[in-house]
Amino acid sequence: MILGSTGSIGTQAIEVVTAAPDRFRVTALAAGGGRPALLADQACALGVEAVAVADPGAAPEVARLLRERGSAAKVLAGAEGVAEAATWPCDVVLNGITGALGLESTLAALRAGRLLALANKESLIIGGPLVRAAAQPGQIVPVDSEHFALAQCFPRVPAAELASLAQGQVDARLGEVSRLVITASGGPFRGRSRADLGGVTPGDALAHPTWSMGPVITVNSATLVNKGLEVIEAHLLFDVPFDRIQVVVHPQSVVHSMVEFTDGSTLAQASPPSMRIPIAYGIGWPHRVGGAAPAIDWTRAHTWTFEPLDDEAFPAVRLACEVGAAGGTAPAVYNAANEEAVAAFLGERLAFPAIVDTVARVVSEQQRADTGSALSLAEVYAADEWARNRARELIARSA
Repeated sequence: MILGSTGSIGTQAIEVVTAAPDRFRVTALAAGGGRPALLADQACALGVEAVAVADPGAAPEVARLLRERGSAAKVLAGAEGVAEAATWPCDVVLNGITGALGLESTLAALRAGRLLALANKESLIIGGPLVRAAAQPGQIVPVDSEHFALAQCFPRVPAAELASLAQGQVDARLGEVSRLVITASGGPFRGRSRADLGGVTPGDALAHPTWSMGPVITVNSATLVNKGLEVIEAHLLFDVPFDRIQVVVHPQSVVHSMVEFTDGSTLAQASPPSMRIPIAYGIGWPHRVGGAAPAIDWTRAHTWTFEPLDDEAFPAVRLACEVGAAGGTAPAVYNAANEEAVAAFLGERLAFPAIVDTVARVVSEQQRADTGSALSLAEVYAADEWARNRARELIARSA
């Protein structure tokens, strides 16, 4: 099952699947509905049983195109339809939806007992306690390149050993981790000061030097909000405190993240900057998919560099650590305010530095501290709505 099939993650996942027909069969697809012809083409090529369209208004067009192409796939509409698709009979659900809309589908897939290959980091970030409560041990396989890397370097306790190890022995093995080191490409504005960023355009921000991604994620990479979200995600996935998670700038994007141990050694995962590798790892878990992407060419000379993060020019990571430590609905507020600010920037209604400034202002006005009480889905969505409305108000005033 592929959620977000017409986006960057989804289309690459389909490439991985079609290259290994003996390994995979796709039972259902879901997408927003903005590219109905592509969605219908994908459904017919893969022979899926169901197609979900998040935009109810686009569902009739998708249904018509499917009929014309001879497909009998069931069409599901709206957010409820996408969540239903996430429970469709399958072994693995790949959630490649962009933004907060992926939360209900993440929860639905977990509650249905599906292995979740998670590329939609926002659902874990905004609904962290809900997602962790719904997930069984080992049920989430991270697809973000950084967390895919950390998962391979982080010490695992094989299931066969758990029965013979006392809890103290397990904790001791995991306690050998000193810190997580998450790499960042630095985006298109690496090396620029805050003063240099005032006049950058959406075109400048979308010209990522390494990765090919959708517009929202690409802008998030330019502001480093994406890296801030990844720090929160790493904390939730690996239970490592924020003061033991570090971001370093690595422009070549070959070393995707590292785990440092208490004896001074560090394990790093390296591969070419291709999302096909972590996607294949997620949907093929626990086995690798041969030929997912070309490997590093070790017959050529390579230079890999690492630089400290400039927190003054790019304060999004520092802000994310504060938000993550606050817990509760604060991460949902951070994410929602950012989505609104990015939309305004892409629409040329907000200056680039004002994206994170807007997020910081909204977060400062409403931070629900994590008191340990259960967080409800309604509470997350209420915080999301409040943050979006407040961000729009601030953006309108700045115009």
